[in-house]
Amino acid sequence: MNIQAEKIELLKLLLDTNNPTIIQSIKEIFEKQKSTDLWDELSAEQKTEIKEAAAEIENGNVTDYNSFMVKHR
Repeated sequence: MNIQAEKIELLKLLLDTNNPTIIQSIKEIFEKQKSTDLWDELSAEQKTEIKEAAAEIENGNVTDYNSFMVKHR
């Protein structure tokens, strides 16, 4: 089944239910998805590495692509 057919099937189920618990659960899923920030899902180590890389870029400590590739070919 393709994604559009799945969405239609879910919509039918939602329209047919009168269960407020189901409706609230679905709302919570969408609210959680909206509020999820990738940064919050990273480990402390990953965040540190990203911050260090950003600082290196700001300080001009970078290597252009072509120079990098010459060294690694």
